[in-house]
Amino acid sequence: MAGARRARATVRDVAAETGLSIATVSRVLNGGANVAPHTRELVLRAVGKLGDQAPRPRTGPGADAVPGAVYVRCPYVLTDYFGLIVSSVGETIELHGRQMVLGAGEAGQGAAVLPGLPDRPGVAGAILILPPERGDELVRLRDRGFPFVVIDPSTPAPKDVPAVSAAHFAGARALMAHVVGLGHRRVGIIGGPVAWLSSEARLAGYTASLADAGVLPEPGLLRSVPEPTIEHGQRAAGELLDLPERPTALVAFNDKMAVGALRAAAERGLSVPGDLSVAGFDDIDVSRATSPPLTTVRQPLQEMGRMAVTLLMRLLSRHAVEALHVSLATELIVRGSTGPAPR
Repeated sequence: MAGARRARATVRDVAAETGLSIATVSRVLNGGANVAPHTRELVLRAVGKLGDQAPRPRTGPGADAVPGAVYVRCPYVLTDYFGLIVSSVGETIELHGRQMVLGAGEAGQGAAVLPGLPDRPGVAGAILILPPERGDELVRLRDRGFPFVVIDPSTPAPKDVPAVSAAHFAGARALMAHVVGLGHRRVGIIGGPVAWLSSEARLAGYTASLADAGVLPEPGLLRSVPEPTIEHGQRAAGELLDLPERPTALVAFNDKMAVGALRAAAERGLSVPGDLSVAGFDDIDVSRATSPPLTTVRQPLQEMGRMAVTLLMRLLSRHAVEALHVSLATELIVRGSTGPAPR
């Protein structure tokens, strides 16, 4: 009948027009993030064709979020430390209705990944975990308008690049204060890779607590390793324990290296903590599996992953992010591997 009001089109009509499923059309109209750009464009064209009677895309907070997956770059073996972070990142990304594209493994350390990220189909943003790339490479990626967040930067992150890390300095200072409080004054420090920001921050924390006790750091009691592994920790600890005047305590860059220190002590017939105190950092599973269990510093590894994804989601939703460099608190965990300094 002339002048009769046209029936309102439904989601089913849009699906029929595009050849897509009703579920996919609904995700587009509801502002869902897990939709390919070409799919979203197809739905919006169909809505325009159907005119005023078509269901309208949702507007409001999050409706203009950049669609696509999240690329997670972690060019390391996914055990212990890195595995906990990546698992947390993946779970949080899924909670936001997005997919994760994972690039992991040591083989990727030398790959030029960052320049190609803005042009990667279906990728909206990235999480970079301890990236080996220099700060200027991160700046170039930022200048291309590609959203990303760094977890545990290996070098100081540019001031306008979002980064999440743990309070390395405060954690190391608390740990050394505990060791000094037990009467230790000759303390060997087994540091991490010299190029890592966390190594520098922890070393500063250790030396600050020694200075508080009136102890000047001795260069001969410091060893740095190229990789924070059990083997490198064992080798460095052995060098310190073989000094004419050996230290009464060893603090290691991480728990794995502390395990190596325990092995070096056992090889020399030293009891822990009777003859030697040993401490680590991270509080990964191995710290509770040693005999005695390790005194260490707990890093909020999973919360670091969750916080990084939250920051990225805000960037993808075009929200302002003011707290660009987030440092999460650590916690001293005292166990049986540290005790009073031997007389």
